[in-house]
Amino acid sequence: MIKTADICIIGSGAGGAPVAYTLALAGFKVIVLEKGPLYNENDFKKDEIAVSRRSLYTPKLKDEQHVIETFNDNGEIIRETGEESGWNFWNGSMVGGSSNLMSGYFHRMKPNDFKLKTVFGEVEGANVVDWPIDYETMEPYYTKVEELVGVSGKMVEHPFREPRSTADYPYPQTWEHPIADWIDASCSNLGYNAMPTPRAILPYDAMGRRGCSYSNLCGSYGCATGAKSHAKSALLDKAVSSGNCEILPDAFVYKIESIGDSVNAVHYYDKSGDAHTVEAKIYVLAAQATESSRLLLNSKSVDYPNGLANNGGLVGKNLIFSAGGTGSGRLNFENLPKERQESLLLRGAFVNRSIQDWYEYDENEQHLKGGTIDFLFEHANAIPRALDQVYDNNGDLLWGKALSKSLHHTFERSRVMTFEVFNDWLPTDNCFVSVDEEVKDKWGMPVGKLRLYGHPHDLKVGQHLADKAVKVLKDLGCEDVTSSISDSPPPNLVAGGCRFGTDPATSVLDVNCKAHEVANLYVTDASFMPTGGSVPYTWTIYANAFRVADKIIERLKNNV
Repeated sequence: MIKTADICIIGSGAGGAPVAYTLALAGFKVIVLEKGPLYNENDFKKDEIAVSRRSLYTPKLKDEQHVIETFNDNGEIIRETGEESGWNFWNGSMVGGSSNLMSGYFHRMKPNDFKLKTVFGEVEGANVVDWPIDYETMEPYYTKVEELVGVSGKMVEHPFREPRSTADYPYPQTWEHPIADWIDASCSNLGYNAMPTPRAILPYDAMGRRGCSYSNLCGSYGCATGAKSHAKSALLDKAVSSGNCEILPDAFVYKIESIGDSVNAVHYYDKSGDAHTVEAKIYVLAAQATESSRLLLNSKSVDYPNGLANNGGLVGKNLIFSAGGTGSGRLNFENLPKERQESLLLRGAFVNRSIQDWYEYDENEQHLKGGTIDFLFEHANAIPRALDQVYDNNGDLLWGKALSKSLHHTFERSRVMTFEVFNDWLPTDNCFVSVDEEVKDKWGMPVGKLRLYGHPHDLKVGQHLADKAVKVLKDLGCEDVTSSISDSPPPNLVAGGCRFGTDPATSVLDVNCKAHEVANLYVTDASFMPTGGSVPYTWTIYANAFRVADKIIERLKNNV
């Protein structure tokens, strides 16, 4: 079967949905191909067992996996398949992509994020470059995301507040836990500037969606109300309602076919394994960074023997993640005033506090790029919290009264405060995605092979930020405070592989995210990012996809 459209989009997350929405509402016919299933709000039950123990929203590793290569202490490469290691690099394989499962921390990149090399200089062993666009170009699109997707928060002054064309967010803060005021006070004691965390969550019914139900089961869970501003509820549902957008779930694209310098068809398998084809004028790839590179590399032809858009050999290179780590401390009720104990028993409200005082900082006469610290309670899922109490500090199994006492203290007499650190993962020659000819997925296609490496500079910056966050937890009265900064990459925060730029010799995409080598192919997921900033990527992916959508409309209207 052959379907036709003005535009075919591969992937339905934050990179694909803005293009589908914009083009469909402008009257163009859009087909969206999504490898994963279609879920609605009613499907997103708060089932802790299904999500924690059975990986409900990720493919089975025996069917779909990656080959993962890491370096040991001697610099030797260690090769494992995902099935061997259990290391899962899938996130959000469904209509709406990983935006369904985000916690919704929405920070804009800062002006200097767009010119990392110019402002902070080169770092030995890293491929740092400036973006071919600046913050001023992206600012209207950050604002557009706030208005169309929905961002809540409260703008306050802080040392690295970015310029804005609007005074504040379009929606007020979500319901905040009293501990937000405690964090403010601790930061004040330490001379820090706490700021409300903007969230891609609606605090009340708006935009045809229901407001937050405050279950606190956001990260790794789909939203049962549509309050979370994920791609489906915020954009794709409206695109479909226009009558111009068709979404095909369970559609695995195995090849992008090209003739000469143009794509002429996309081939996919449906849920039954039957092959189908889509033909369009414009093709947009937004399958998440690792999978977009994998598909291009698997789409070989006479004109592209090394993979589509890869005659320059750059597809898959300069893969980046989000550097940083986490920390935590426990607030034990017996050491707190009664009023604080009662406040800590409140469930559902958000912490919503961040610090960006060290987004840039000086150390040893060097001006360094820093990052963001977000504070939150430990995840509301009870299962991992309970499992943490099964063993005592000596590693011995607890049972009976001892286990009961430990569980009672965990759930009724204490709460764990945590923090997350986000800083740049510097692109290097040692971190990239290719394809593995030995391991195939259930469709018989070579799987992605991920070479993973974190630059030592990333660890240094992450530790600097973690040390500051630890001081806040201790001032709050937390005990057993720990932190961990690691070069182990988070699978849900991945970018690069098809960086954009002005020079085809050093980039895969042009400034409008069209492939240099292919006349009608655009890439709009996080693949385009040459550097990632020191914030979660989703807001920037949304914003850039809206920017590219405008360029595509301009092109289609001019029949170019």
